[in-house]
Amino acid sequence: MRYFGKRLLQSFFLLLGVSLLSFVFVELAPGNFFDEMRLNPQISSATVANLRKQYGMDQPLPVRYFRWLSSAAKGELGFSFAYNAPVAPLLWARARNTLLLTGSATLLAWLIALPLGILSAERRRGWIDHGCTLVISALLATPDLLLVLGFLLLAVRTRYFPAGGMVSPGSGGQGQWKQLKDIAAHLAVPVVVLVLGNLPILVRHTRAAMLEVLDSSYVRGARAHGISSSRILFRHALPAAVNPLVSLFGFSLASLLSASLLTEVVMSWPGLGPLVLEAVLARDLYVVIGAVMFSSLFLVFGTLLADVLLFAADPRIRTEKLA
Repeated sequence: MRYFGKRLLQSFFLLLGVSLLSFVFVELAPGNFFDEMRLNPQISSATVANLRKQYGMDQPLPVRYFRWLSSAAKGELGFSFAYNAPVAPLLWARARNTLLLTGSATLLAWLIALPLGILSAERRRGWIDHGCTLVISALLATPDLLLVLGFLLLAVRTRYFPAGGMVSPGSGGQGQWKQLKDIAAHLAVPVVVLVLGNLPILVRHTRAAMLEVLDSSYVRGARAHGISSSRILFRHALPAAVNPLVSLFGFSLASLLSASLLTEVVMSWPGLGPLVLEAVLARDLYVVIGAVMFSSLFLVFGTLLADVLLFAADPRIRTEKLA
């Protein structure tokens, strides 16, 4: 408990530092939300000045930062200029859609990457290993934007799957089962894009971790004692290779938000991606900072989950921490 308490304290100070740096960087960026209003001849300078005062933008940076901290403590994360509403409900409504998309893609990518990486390591220099290497190299060489646009074009031409959005028009009056089928159909293309984008890294790391264990002296000793290959693979090699894979799993959870931004924008998925893009273009200060904080929360959650899994899976770590 002492170890996890220390990790939670470190996470708190990390989030605090991220919020402070976000405010500083946004302040250094040229322009703000009210600059475009000044260009509108129908809006007087007095109106713009009153709006700046209403939203506290006439205050110095430290005052605005501590006011934002107070708002974050209430669960609001500031106030959106464009939507005239607290930021947290806006982000959470979109974050649920992002979590649905990226959570499904992460689960499917790991379910594919683990068997492929293990099989490629166990049959190294065989045709399965060469085939996996060829496919993975091709995916690594393909830009994410080209991948998204290619699958979007395929969906438009074939019409097997919806080409954008999360639900079909008029689907609200259908039964629950049909609504779930409609959401699943809209999920198919963006999930496949995210899986293909994440698969190369997962397969390569799984293969490397398994190869390191399979080349170790105790695995060679187990083979010399006549233990079957399947028993060596699943009872000895895989548990020994789990540490780097657990760390990678935590990192993949931590990168959920950044991995989906491009796909969400191109595929018109109503997640955080389009909202963040709109906020950046409109210079909606607190929405941008709130999105950065959500991304940092994913990072903290992923690393903490990896620490918990490592603590549970590796007795050496438990012994070291208890000592």
